[in-house]
Amino acid sequence: MAFLPEQMNLLRLLEDVSTDSDSIEDESEEETHEPFELEYTETDTEQSGESDVISDDECIPKKPKIEFLIGKDGTIWNRNQPAVFRSWPSNNSDCFPGVNIFAKHSKTASECWSLIFSDNLLKIIEDNTNFYIRKFSGKNLAKYTDLIEIKAFIGLLYLAGCHKNSRLNMKELFNRNGLGIERFWLTMSKDRFYFLLKTLQFDYFYTRENRIKIDTLAPVRQLLKLFVENCQKCFNVSKYVTIDEKTEAFHEGYTSKYHKPKNPNKHGVKIFALVDAKTRYTLNLEVYKANQPNGPSYATDGKLSIITNLIEPISGTGRNITCDNWFTSISLIKTLLRDHGLTCVGSIRKYKGELPLELINTKSRPSTSSVFGFQKDMTIVSYVPKTGKNVIVASSFHHDNTVDLSPEGKNVPEIIAFYNSTKGSVNVVDDLCETYDVARNTHRWPMMIFYALLNIAGINSQILHTCNNGETKQMARRSFLKELAISLTDKEIKRRGVLTNIVPEIKPVRQEVAEKHATVDQFPPGIRKKCFKCNINRKTRFFCDMCRRFICLEHSQYLCSDCYTSTKE
Repeated sequence: MAFLPEQMNLLRLLEDVSTDSDSIEDESEEETHEPFELEYTETDTEQSGESDVISDDECIPKKPKIEFLIGKDGTIWNRNQPAVFRSWPSNNSDCFPGVNIFAKHSKTASECWSLIFSDNLLKIIEDNTNFYIRKFSGKNLAKYTDLIEIKAFIGLLYLAGCHKNSRLNMKELFNRNGLGIERFWLTMSKDRFYFLLKTLQFDYFYTRENRIKIDTLAPVRQLLKLFVENCQKCFNVSKYVTIDEKTEAFHEGYTSKYHKPKNPNKHGVKIFALVDAKTRYTLNLEVYKANQPNGPSYATDGKLSIITNLIEPISGTGRNITCDNWFTSISLIKTLLRDHGLTCVGSIRKYKGELPLELINTKSRPSTSSVFGFQKDMTIVSYVPKTGKNVIVASSFHHDNTVDLSPEGKNVPEIIAFYNSTKGSVNVVDDLCETYDVARNTHRWPMMIFYALLNIAGINSQILHTCNNGETKQMARRSFLKELAISLTDKEIKRRGVLTNIVPEIKPVRQEVAEKHATVDQFPPGIRKKCFKCNINRKTRFFCDMCRRFICLEHSQYLCSDCYTSTKE
């Protein structure tokens, strides 16, 4: 039976007010009874043993016991767990975690990484970067780039992260006196690397001004969308996922930059992530951007819209979401359960109106004590880890008041233990990104987002690599990133290994690393070099197919395909 708030107040008053002596009139004589403390008082008939039946008139009403907790806004919670378990299947639905068929046959580090950073995604970077390079036509380094060079550039970023030198001055990275990293100056020149850092683009530069009026994330929107789609195509997450924010350090003029003194990155940009609590695979991302203009990316309710966007790939699958008190509310948990078929476990801030005072106050409660509250589809618990402090967690996944009674368990409720075991997945991903961070100092916030995606791609691709090759061939993360960097830069080194117009210190080492024979196209489209036969500075786009040196048409001869084949034989 549910009591109204007015009835509950009356019951509480009955507990506080002491009762006066009551009297019950008998037909024969008047007898005065003491104030009752038992459930009923024995009558004369019962004392004499004449009858074992007690009439309703002769019973004194039982002292009322409060079985409900009432929140500050009138929300009613039952003290006792429900007799019938909820009908929601929760996490018993069919979830098959692991690599999808689409990504099952990728075995090497570069193949797994290419599933996340696909050629379609890199092609967008190539095309938009070449459009932007047109502004620098006529300059020495203003030649167009291609996929091979972009992959080599990314490989060098990963290599710098492996050595924890991503913030190191480029002069030291490209130092050839034994203090730098050899792979850097074998792959490309310092000036070319710096040029690509400045010119890399992720959207069409000339229409950005119009697109940014309806979407402030327009410079990276297409890149971010394709990246998330690739992550979702490759992997199915387990039954338990975590939603939280990760911080990308940035100090320049980004309108949604925020300041948190207690965080390692005190200034930065929020990126909300949906991460598998078991494998740490990142399934979805949402870059926080305040004050979005009216358009396709406009959100009316910040927290609810963020959660809704993040859970889109798992909506209706019966999985459980763990989130912190920035997201969690009673209404959000009910919305996820009702509209998306997802359970939720999360800590709640103490000022929420649905919380009863019995769950908030800790003055009269001993340490390791717990107070539970139950509703039809939700359980809430307040746990006191030490005197004067408490943690409040709500769950639509748990439905009982199970507590770990072992000495090591410290009477921790099962809800609290589950929350502690699943809440830190996004923080683990953030720590992994920080360990071998590829990010370099930049004034452009799209580049900061690009670096963040590279870090996540390194983690996700290693998870795919481990699943496809088995636990016995699991690689350390540093070894995996090194192998990835080598494979990404290999084609560029082979392509440049036959160049003759380079510094003598580089030529023999590069040829040795490139194994002297290139197996890919020699140069990016449009490159021109001086003819090695001419005395004047005559540049040409043609080169000898045998020695791979540039030569003009004046000093070359023509052969048909048949004759050329016979000469090679």
